[in-house]
Formats: sequence, structure tokens, C-alpha cells
Amino acid sequence: MTPAPIQIIDLHFRGSPRAVAAFLVRGPQGNVLIECGAGSTLPALKQGLQEHGLTPADIGHVLLTHIHLDHAGAAGWWAQQGAEIYVHAFGAPHLVAPEKLLASATRIYGDQMDVLWGPYLPSPAERVHALNGGEVVEVAGLSFTAHDTPGHARHHLVWQLDDVAFVGDVAAIRLEGGRHIRIPSPPPEFEREAWLETVDRMRAVRFGRLYLTHFGAVENVDDHWARVATLVDAQAELARDLPDRETLLARLDAFESRDLDEVERERLNNAGPMGMSADGLLRYWKKLTR
Repeated sequence: MTPAPIQIIDLHFRGSPRAVAAFLVRGPQGNVLIECGAGSTLPALKQGLQEHGLTPADIGHVLLTHIHLDHAGAAGWWAQQGAEIYVHAFGAPHLVAPEKLLASATRIYGDQMDVLWGPYLPSPAERVHALNGGEVVEVAGLSFTAHDTPGHARHHLVWQLDDVAFVGDVAAIRLEGGRHIRIPSPPPEFEREAWLETVDRMRAVRFGRLYLTHFGAVENVDDHWARVATLVDAQAELARDLPDRETLLARLDAFESRDLDEVERERLNNAGPMGMSADGLLRYWKKLTR
């Protein structure tokens, strides 16, 4: 069987190239989007589709790795256009009734919500398909397997198509073409043990290629997973003694500084802000020490 064509669409989040991606998969019976980005990146996504000769009406199915706003903020818009949305069961209710999700995000981002994320529309319930992992979703003449993959978030899925995996954030953030990776560990659901178990299971599948939402394709798959596991452990240890937030940020910055110049650091921060990772690490250790 000829592999389905996969196109990477750069969503130019906050004007930054190669920070957030959506993936267009061309099936024999239609087109599938993996990830849909934020409402603020809809113009870039529409432009990307147009460059491939498509309009939003040509997208029948949207598969989400998880419901964080940079991955799924535009899901309601797509559902309202008629697309079927596939998402983890823990995230599905927040697509249909997003009030709690938006209230939580507003506490973090304040008056920057609209600038960063744009509109977040509710998804019609009949368009949202809730999955627990293990399901095979047959869409557009293609078979996608959903893997339950907690660690970054409890509502995280990895989508498998043949020997390819669309890995959301559980395979970390990596600048396209670079070797440096960052572990995104935002609150409230970063969990080191679950993440390491997820990595073990995903390594055992022996994927031939990974597609990272932040950003692009990874070919040296086993080496990449090994580095993710090492860094999940190492990054968690930086917060073990529950330092104050500024001390932890300095530790995280020093942890990365030997590998990055300022341009690369800015691009990484657009994809996964360091402050969010610090907050998640501190919350993780506070929960363990209660």
C-alpha cells in the first residue's frame, strides 16, 4: 500500500515560524487534519490548506492529540463547519462546554487570551467523538489507532497511521532540524512516572517516524524517545527541593543555555514557555509532598 501523503502546515503562532504545526493527511476518500491549532492561527491554517488546493469544506475529520489551546483551540470552529472531531474522553467535555477550560486559561493569560488564542467556540456534541485509547478510527479511507499517552496531560493521545505517529507534546518540543529538545510540563497534569511509562510503550511500537506538533518530522525515533525519557527525569529533578519559582526558572534556563542562542530560545518559548514548565514541575512535587 502506498503511504498516505502527509503535509506539515506551519501555523506561524505569534508570527513565529516552525513553532506550531497542523498535519494534513490525504486519504483515498478525503482529507484529515491532525491538530488544528488555536483560533488565532486559523488564517494561517486556511492559507496552508489553500496552498494544497483545499478549502475548509474539504476537511471532514480532525484528530486531536489533546485539548491544550495551541493544539485544539480552533476545534469548535471546525466542528461548526461540519468536521468530525476525535479527542480523548477526558478532554471531550471541554470541547462541548468550554467554560471551565477558558476560565482556567484566563487565570493564566489574563488580557492576553484573545491575542494569543483567538476565538474558542463550543463544539456541537454530536460532532465530538470521545476515545479512551486502543480504538481504531476509520476515516477518509485510512485507519488511525489512538494510543492513550498520559504524562504531559491526562487527556493526551498519540495517533498512529501505519508506522508513523503524530505525538502532540509527549515526544517533547524540538526546533526543526535541531537536536535540542524541551520537555513541556505545564500544570496541572505533568506526571513523571506516567510520562516515562508512555515513552516505554511508544518505543515498543517501533515507529518509523514521529511528527511533532512543535515541530516537524523526527526520523531517528528510538534515539529521540531515549532523550525524552532522560530529560523528563532530569527536568523533574531540578524542582525536587521545591525552590521558589524564580530559582527554578534560573535552573531551567541554565540547563538549556549551553545549547541555544537567543533566536532559538525565543522560538522555543513561543512553542512551550519555560514559565509554564516551571509551574507544572512545582505543582507535581507539591502534590507528592502533601
